[in-house]
Amino acid sequence: MAAFDRQTVNDHCATLPGAEQTDPWGGGHDCWKVGDKMFALIGSVGAGVSLKCADDATAAMLIDTGRAERAPYLPRGGWVLVRWDRMEADEVRERLTVAYLTVRRKLTKRVQKELGPEPTV
Repeated sequence: MAAFDRQTVNDHCATLPGAEQTDPWGGGHDCWKVGDKMFALIGSVGAGVSLKCADDATAAMLIDTGRAERAPYLPRGGWVLVRWDRMEADEVRERLTVAYLTVRRKLTKRVQKELGPEPTV
């Protein structure tokens, strides 16, 4: 399995238009946002990446198949934690892009336009 890690996640998220990395709680969190809305998070201890799924059904499928688990400290609304050893790096990149698009598409039309073209999945 082609593993992924913090650097893989951060490198990919940095390529997404308008994505910004912050550490809102201090202590070494990598929090990725678009339009000031979070779509991915790596905790300071970094067991994996928490990301926003397109819908609750996708989150439930990932959890039911053992490829993810409920994201700690985040609302149930489609957030999952993918541990470093549970998913191929290519699929993680794809799921990060979908998480970004899920959040981006809920922003105002003006903000979406300012971000430029959407990345492809």
